Amino acid sequence: MILEIADIRIPPGQNAAFEEAIQRGLDTVASRALGFKGAKVNRGIESPERYILQIFWDTLEDHTVGFRQGPLFPQWRAIVGPFFAAPPVVEHFELVTRS
Repeated sequence: MILEIADIRIPPGQNAAFEEAIQRGLDTVASRALGFKGAKVNRGIESPERYILQIFWDTLEDHTVGFRQGPLFPQWRAIVGPFFAAPPVVEHFELVTRS
């Protein structure tokens, strides 16, 4: 399983609208992608305009090829993209240990 981490920054005062949009985007678009296993969204405490989106994928290619290069990605960006103060920083991780 692959963990995608997206570090998202939004403009001040947009929290409620962004949180509704990202939940809607996950529920209606991202969750339909092949290999999508689930997601979590966390809001910063010290920086409330910062969000960490975690999406779990079966494979790296499910995200980088199937989702990013497929028809769902433009739908996703249409929902959440208008809230981005800067392009999200996205990285992928693989599990090393668990407790």
